[in-house]
Amino acid sequence: MKGRSLAEVLTGAMILCLAAGFLVYAVLHGGRAPQSSGIALTAEFDRVDGLNTGADVKIGGVKIGSVSDLRIDPRSFQAVVTLRVRADLGLPTDSSAEVSSEGLLGGKYISIVPGGAERLLRDGGRITETQGSVSLESLLGRFIFSVTQMNTGAAPAADPAAAPPAATPPAAPR
Repeated sequence: MKGRSLAEVLTGAMILCLAAGFLVYAVLHGGRAPQSSGIALTAEFDRVDGLNTGADVKIGGVKIGSVSDLRIDPRSFQAVVTLRVRADLGLPTDSSAEVSSEGLLGGKYISIVPGGAERLLRDGGRITETQGSVSLESLLGRFIFSVTQMNTGAAPAADPAAAPPAATPPAAPR
Protein backbone atom coordinates (compact mmCIF):
# COMPACT_ATOMS: atom_id res chain seq x y z
CA MET A 1 0.00 0.00 0.00
CA LYS A 2 1.38 3.37 -0.98
CA GLY A 3 1.74 6.17 1.52
CA ARG A 4 -0.76 9.04 1.44
CA SER A 5 0.43 12.38 0.20
CA LEU A 6 0.21 15.43 2.41
CA ALA A 7 -2.31 17.03 0.02
CA GLU A 8 -4.74 14.08 0.40
CA VAL A 9 -4.54 14.16 4.19
CA LEU A 10 -5.09 17.95 4.32
CA THR A 11 -8.02 17.73 1.89
CA GLY A 12 -9.67 15.04 4.03
CA ALA A 13 -9.11 17.08 7.20
CA MET A 14 -10.67 20.17 5.59
CA ILE A 15 -13.72 18.19 4.49
CA LEU A 16 -14.19 16.79 8.01
CA CYS A 17 -13.87 20.28 9.54
CA LEU A 18 -16.39 21.66 7.05
CA ALA A 19 -18.86 18.84 7.84
CA ALA A 20 -18.45 19.48 11.58
CA GLY A 21 -19.10 23.19 10.99
CA PHE A 22 -22.33 22.42 9.11
CA LEU A 23 -23.44 20.11 11.92
CA VAL A 24 -22.83 22.75 14.60
CA TYR A 25 -24.68 25.37 12.54
CA ALA A 26 -27.64 23.04 12.00
CA VAL A 27 -27.92 22.27 15.72
CA LEU A 28 -27.69 25.92 16.77
CA HIS A 29 -29.96 27.36 14.08
CA GLY A 30 -32.29 24.47 13.33
CA GLY A 31 -35.23 26.01 15.19
CA ARG A 32 -35.80 22.98 17.41
CA ALA A 33 -33.77 24.03 20.43
CA PRO A 34 -35.90 25.36 23.29
CA GLN A 35 -35.91 29.13 23.58
CA SER A 36 -34.33 30.60 26.68
CA SER A 37 -35.63 34.16 26.31
CA GLY A 38 -39.19 35.42 26.45
CA ILE A 39 -42.00 34.67 28.85
CA ALA A 40 -43.07 31.24 30.05
CA LEU A 41 -46.75 30.31 29.72
CA THR A 42 -48.55 27.08 30.58
CA ALA A 43 -51.58 25.46 29.01
CA GLU A 44 -53.42 22.21 29.80
CA PHE A 45 -54.62 19.94 27.00
CA ASP A 46 -56.58 16.69 26.98
CA ARG A 47 -54.35 15.28 24.17
CA VAL A 48 -50.97 16.34 22.80
CA ASP A 49 -50.29 13.37 20.48
CA GLY A 50 -47.13 13.97 18.46
CA LEU A 51 -46.12 17.21 20.22
CA ASN A 52 -42.52 17.27 21.43
CA THR A 53 -40.25 19.54 23.41
CA GLY A 54 -38.79 22.10 21.02
CA ALA A 55 -41.89 22.18 18.80
CA ASP A 56 -42.86 25.57 17.40
CA VAL A 57 -45.40 27.97 18.88
CA LYS A 58 -47.02 30.04 16.14
CA ILE A 59 -49.48 32.87 15.62
CA GLY A 60 -50.88 33.03 12.10
CA GLY A 61 -48.20 30.64 10.87
CA VAL A 62 -45.31 32.77 12.19
CA LYS A 63 -43.04 31.24 14.83
CA ILE A 64 -43.11 33.20 18.09
CA GLY A 65 -41.64 30.64 20.47
CA SER A 66 -41.24 26.98 21.30
CA VAL A 67 -42.47 24.25 23.64
CA SER A 68 -40.06 24.00 26.56
CA ASP A 69 -41.66 21.25 28.67
CA LEU A 70 -44.35 18.55 28.59
CA ARG A 71 -45.66 16.80 31.69
CA ILE A 72 -48.80 15.25 33.20
CA ASP A 73 -50.75 16.90 36.01
CA PRO A 74 -51.17 14.05 38.55
CA ARG A 75 -54.52 15.42 39.79
CA SER A 76 -56.36 16.11 36.53
CA PHE A 77 -54.35 13.78 34.24
CA GLN A 78 -54.18 16.60 31.71
CA ALA A 79 -51.06 17.22 29.63
CA VAL A 80 -49.41 20.42 30.88
CA VAL A 81 -47.41 22.19 28.18
CA THR A 82 -44.94 24.95 29.04
CA LEU A 83 -44.40 27.44 26.23
CA ARG A 84 -41.71 30.07 25.92
CA VAL A 85 -42.87 32.94 23.68
CA ARG A 86 -41.57 36.36 22.74
CA ALA A 87 -42.18 38.92 25.48
CA ASP A 88 -42.70 41.85 23.09
CA LEU A 89 -45.98 40.47 21.69
CA GLY A 90 -48.23 41.16 24.67
CA LEU A 91 -50.72 38.28 24.43
CA PRO A 92 -54.17 39.03 25.89
CA THR A 93 -55.37 36.91 28.83
CA ASP A 94 -58.23 35.43 26.80
CA SER A 95 -55.95 34.01 24.09
CA SER A 96 -56.49 30.38 23.11
CA ALA A 97 -54.06 27.61 22.16
CA GLU A 98 -54.54 24.48 20.09
CA VAL A 99 -52.35 21.60 19.00
CA SER A 100 -52.17 21.79 15.20
CA SER A 101 -50.54 19.65 12.54
CA GLU A 102 -48.08 20.86 9.92
CA GLY A 103 -49.66 18.51 7.40
CA LEU A 104 -50.99 15.00 7.00
CA LEU A 105 -47.62 13.47 7.87
CA GLY A 106 -45.98 16.53 9.42
CA GLY A 107 -45.13 17.31 13.01
CA LYS A 108 -47.28 19.09 15.57
CA TYR A 109 -47.04 22.63 16.86
CA ILE A 110 -49.00 24.96 19.15
CA SER A 111 -51.12 27.57 17.40
CA ILE A 112 -52.13 30.56 19.49
CA VAL A 113 -55.14 32.71 18.64
CA PRO A 114 -54.87 36.07 20.43
CA GLY A 115 -57.97 37.25 22.27
CA GLY A 116 -59.32 40.74 22.70
CA ALA A 117 -58.88 41.33 26.44
CA GLU A 118 -57.10 44.44 27.67
CA ARG A 119 -55.08 42.58 30.31
CA LEU A 120 -51.97 40.76 29.09
CA LEU A 121 -50.44 37.43 30.04
CA ARG A 122 -47.32 37.76 32.17
CA ASP A 123 -44.38 35.47 32.75
CA GLY A 124 -45.76 32.33 34.43
CA GLY A 125 -49.27 33.01 33.09
CA ARG A 126 -51.73 30.37 32.00
CA ILE A 127 -53.71 29.96 28.78
CA THR A 128 -57.08 28.53 29.81
CA GLU A 129 -58.82 28.10 26.45
CA THR A 130 -57.22 25.07 24.79
CA GLN A 131 -57.98 22.44 22.17
CA GLY A 132 -56.01 19.22 22.07
CA SER A 133 -54.73 17.36 19.05
CA VAL A 134 -57.06 15.42 16.79
CA SER A 135 -56.12 11.81 16.19
CA LEU A 136 -56.14 10.83 12.52
CA GLU A 137 -56.95 7.24 13.50
CA SER A 138 -59.93 8.42 15.53
CA LEU A 139 -61.29 10.51 12.65
CA LEU A 140 -60.87 7.61 10.23
CA GLY A 141 -62.62 5.27 12.64
CA ARG A 142 -65.56 7.67 13.02
CA PHE A 143 -65.84 8.03 9.25
CA ILE A 144 -65.86 4.27 8.71
CA PHE A 145 -68.41 3.83 11.51
CA SER A 146 -70.73 6.48 10.05
CA VAL A 147 -70.51 5.01 6.53
CA THR A 148 -71.23 1.55 7.94
CA GLN A 149 -74.24 2.89 9.83
CA MET A 150 -75.57 4.55 6.67
CA ASN A 151 -75.21 1.33 4.66
CA THR A 152 -76.79 -0.94 7.29
CA GLY A 153 -79.63 1.43 8.17
CA ALA A 154 -83.16 0.21 7.49
CA ALA A 155 -84.46 1.19 4.07
CA PRO A 156 -87.74 3.13 4.13
CA ALA A 157 -90.85 1.05 3.55
CA ALA A 158 -91.86 1.19 -0.12
CA ASP A 159 -95.39 1.70 -1.37
CA PRO A 160 -96.39 -1.60 -3.01
CA ALA A 161 -98.45 0.23 -5.65
CA ALA A 162 -95.42 2.30 -6.71
CA ALA A 163 -93.07 -0.66 -6.86
CA PRO A 164 -91.72 -1.53 -10.33
CA PRO A 165 -92.94 -4.79 -11.83
CA ALA A 166 -90.92 -7.83 -10.88
CA ALA A 167 -88.42 -8.93 -13.46
CA THR A 168 -89.06 -12.27 -15.14
CA PRO A 169 -86.37 -14.86 -14.67
CA PRO A 170 -84.28 -15.60 -17.77
CA ALA A 171 -85.33 -18.56 -19.84
CA ALA A 172 -83.41 -21.77 -19.36
CA PRO A 173 -81.13 -22.72 -22.22
CA ARG A 174 -82.47 -25.47 -24.52
